[in-house]
Amino acid sequence: MGRLAIISGSGALPVELSQAYPDALLVTLAGMPHDLQDTQDHRFEKLGGLFDDLKAQGVSEVAFAGGMSRPDLDPGAFDPFVAETAPRLMAAFQQGDDQLLRLILTLFEEQGLTIRAAHDLVPESKASAGLITGPTPNDQNLADALRGQEILTQLAPLDLGQGCVVASGLCLGIETLQGTDAMLDFVARTPAHLHRVAGTFVKAPKAGQDLRVDMPAIGPDTVRKVAEAGLAGIALAAGRVLILDRIRTLGLAASLGVFIYGVEEI
Repeated sequence: MGRLAIISGSGALPVELSQAYPDALLVTLAGMPHDLQDTQDHRFEKLGGLFDDLKAQGVSEVAFAGGMSRPDLDPGAFDPFVAETAPRLMAAFQQGDDQLLRLILTLFEEQGLTIRAAHDLVPESKASAGLITGPTPNDQNLADALRGQEILTQLAPLDLGQGCVVASGLCLGIETLQGTDAMLDFVARTPAHLHRVAGTFVKAPKAGQDLRVDMPAIGPDTVRKVAEAGLAGIALAAGRVLILDRIRTLGLAASLGVFIYGVEEI
């Protein structure tokens, strides 16, 4: 088995991966925020050079981890590989994030590199089924979780977000490009008469989403925002959502009275 490379975005997951695999090569792309030290920096416009570098350092497996935004491409900086691939890239850029991610994976695989899912490298980070921490959700909370999944399933073809908030069957917010925090901030400003009971934040992957590079995740900041929004808890798709910084996340949820529950049906 060859060496592992971690292509890092922002957040706690790349850090957790680098700690679990200290011999991994740490790679970042220009313009992508990250929280790692001792990384090798590359530009998206120079993918050919990145591939050459990975192979020269014995890399055969690649894991994408952390939040990544669409790169701002400079056509004048394209290396020969990216110039040749440009028509495929430009077509993918005109579609949703899922299509762009699939193309990027394909490009890596065409170079003989195996894509490793981050959640398989740190399986203990995946949400388990049932109550994970906090108070036991009531029947309404669980019904809202299923209603949230129904909403996300209907929205999946539109390639929007991975989360929503439901209270008494009513949708209070849908995650879009702005992300989870923006949605929860919006929900926190919802007038009380529009949700007479505490709602549930539902997090699940989109239908057909490639979980090797884009598995949904929550962490301490999510828990804090859920509490600030006055919600009862968080319902996660069991086995298909990551809990990052697990000890701190679960401890914070318990201290704030926020349940985290893994739902198998989601």
